[in-house]
Amino acid sequence: MNDIVHQFINQPIVSITGLEKGSEKLEFRMMTGTLVMEHLSDCCESVSIEDFEGDPEDLVGQLLLEAEEVVNGTGKRHRGKEPDYADSTTWTFYKFRTTKGRLWVRWLGESNGYYSERVHTTWNPDNEEVN
Repeated sequence: MNDIVHQFINQPIVSITGLEKGSEKLEFRMMTGTLVMEHLSDCCESVSIEDFEGDPEDLVGQLLLEAEEVVNGTGKRHRGKEPDYADSTTWTFYKFRTTKGRLWVRWLGESNGYYSERVHTTWNPDNEEVN
């Protein structure tokens, strides 16, 4: 993720969509394109936003100063939560900081242990800048 995010560090965030519990796709629209965070499902897994902290409106219109990804990839069941796919879970945390605020997003990946539980990030550049 960090290689992709570095493409738009110090650019203003135009909009954020998909930031809600259970969402499988989160998009950060920037001046030159869109950062898409999602999981491309194969079979027996799910990856979605479990929760977040921060007000996305504090980020819109502000410069993105830093972003960090932290993964708990133990692949073990999370105590107190029965995964949909029973055998394996992966927590992925994203921390974003702008000139005005912070946003922390926690994704939960679940599978039977044979499929990816990771969030995929892609950068979709625009042909023209957003005003």
